[in-house]
Amino acid sequence: MRTNTSRSTLLRRFVTTTLAVTALGVSAGVLAQTAQTAKEAALEARVAELERMVKQLMAEKQVPAAAAPAPAATAAGSAPTAVAAAPAAKAPPPVQQVSIVPNAAAGTTFYFTGYAKADALWTTTPDGEIPDQESGREYYVPGQTPINGLDEGTDFDFHVKQTRLIAGTETPFGDGDKVKTHFEVDFFTSSLGATSPQNITNGYQPQLRQAFFQTKHWLVGQAWSTFQDIGALPETADFIGPTDGTVFVRQAQVRYTYGGFSIAAENPATTVLPYKGGARISSDDNVFPDIIGRYTWKGDWGNVTAAGLFRELKYETTGANAIDDSTFTAAGSLSGKLMVFGKDDIRWMILGGNLGRYVGLNFTNDAVLDSNGKLEAIDGWAGYIAYRHLWTDRLRSSVFYAIGDYDNDIDLTGPNANQASESWTVNVFYSPIPKLDIGAEYRWAEREIESGDDGTLNRFQLTSKYSF
Repeated sequence: MRTNTSRSTLLRRFVTTTLAVTALGVSAGVLAQTAQTAKEAALEARVAELERMVKQLMAEKQVPAAAAPAPAATAAGSAPTAVAAAPAAKAPPPVQQVSIVPNAAAGTTFYFTGYAKADALWTTTPDGEIPDQESGREYYVPGQTPINGLDEGTDFDFHVKQTRLIAGTETPFGDGDKVKTHFEVDFFTSSLGATSPQNITNGYQPQLRQAFFQTKHWLVGQAWSTFQDIGALPETADFIGPTDGTVFVRQAQVRYTYGGFSIAAENPATTVLPYKGGARISSDDNVFPDIIGRYTWKGDWGNVTAAGLFRELKYETTGANAIDDSTFTAAGSLSGKLMVFGKDDIRWMILGGNLGRYVGLNFTNDAVLDSNGKLEAIDGWAGYIAYRHLWTDRLRSSVFYAIGDYDNDIDLTGPNANQASESWTVNVFYSPIPKLDIGAEYRWAEREIESGDDGTLNRFQLTSKYSF
C-alpha cells in the first residue's frame, strides 16, 4: 500500500511540476514576444517620424517660402481662416551675382555688340600714288585720287581697322519711355601708331565714333548728323560706299524727334580755301550752331527722307591783315529706299546747295577767300543711286554710281580746286552662316580739278565680317 501510495504521489508531483514548468515557459515566451513587438513598433514609429521631418526640411530648402496672404476672418470676431501659399517656381540662377552697372538706376540693362572685320585691298592709281599713311589707302576718299603723278603700280593693304565695338544701357521710367546710352569706337585713325608700326605688331589706336544718350524725343551727344540718311546707304565692302554723293558726318548735337520729324542744333565748323588756292583752312570761329530739319515718310514700299541744312560760315584772324567775315548758307537733300521686285531695293540720294564738309568727305571746301578777305560760298550738287539684288537667301549683290560736281570761281580758287568726282562700284556678298558676311567689290573712280586735269583709281577689295 505504501509503495503504491508513494508511487501515485510521486506521479502526481511529476505531472504537476511538468505542467507548471510548461506553463511558466509558455508565459515567459509570450511575454518576451509581446515585449519585442512593442519595441519594434516604437522604433518603426520613430523612423517614420524622422523620414517625415527630413522630407519637410528638404522641401523647405528647395522651394522658397512664398509670402502668405493676409488671413481672412470668417465672421466678425471669429478666428481668421489660414490660406495655404502656392509654392513658388524655382528661379534660374543669375548670370552674375553683382550688376554690371552698379551705379545705374533700378531696372537698367546693359548691352554689348559690334563686329570684327578684315579688309584686303589692291589699289591701282595710274596718275600717281596715294601716300602710304593716308586714309585713302584703307577706304575710298575722293579727294585723294592722284592727278598728274607717276604710276607706281598696284599697292596691297590688309587691315582690321573697321572692327567696331558698341556698348550702352537702357533704363525704363514711369511713362513707358526709356533712357538709352550708346557708345561706339573703331580703329580708323589716320595712321598707325608710332609705338606699334606695321612691320611689327600693327597696333591701332581706338577712335570715338558716337557717344550719346536719348529718350523717345530727345538725343544729346555725338551721333550721325541729322542731315545724313543712314538707311539709304547701300551695302558695301568699303567703309562708306557711294562717298562722292552722300553726306558723311558725325558730330555733337541736340536733336528733338516727334514721329517722322526731327530738328537739331549741331556742332559748326567751316573749311576755307585761301585766295588763289593753297592748303585747306579749318575754322572753328562760328557763333551759331548748324540747324538741320528732317522728315521721313515710311511704308511697306520703303521710305523717303527730305532734309534741310542752314548754317553760318565764319573765319576770323588777328594781327596784320586780319580777316573777320561770315556768311549764311543753305543746302537740301532728298533720299530714300524703295522696295522693288520681291526683296530687291533701290537706294538713292540727291543733294544741292552749299555742301562743303558735309559731302564726299569734304571733297570741296565750304568757302573761298577773295582778295579782300571775304568769304565766297562754294555751291554744288551730288548724289548716288544703288540697286541691290538678292540671288538667294545667302547671296546678294549691289551696284551703284555716285557723283559730286561743284561750281568753283576759278579766279578765286585757282586751277587746282576740286571740281568733280565720280565712281562706279559693284559687289557680291555671301553669308554661309548667320552674322558672317564674306564679300568682294570692284570700284572705278575719277577725280577732276578746275584745270581739266584728272586722275583715276581702280580698286579690288575682299572683306569678311562677323557680327555679334
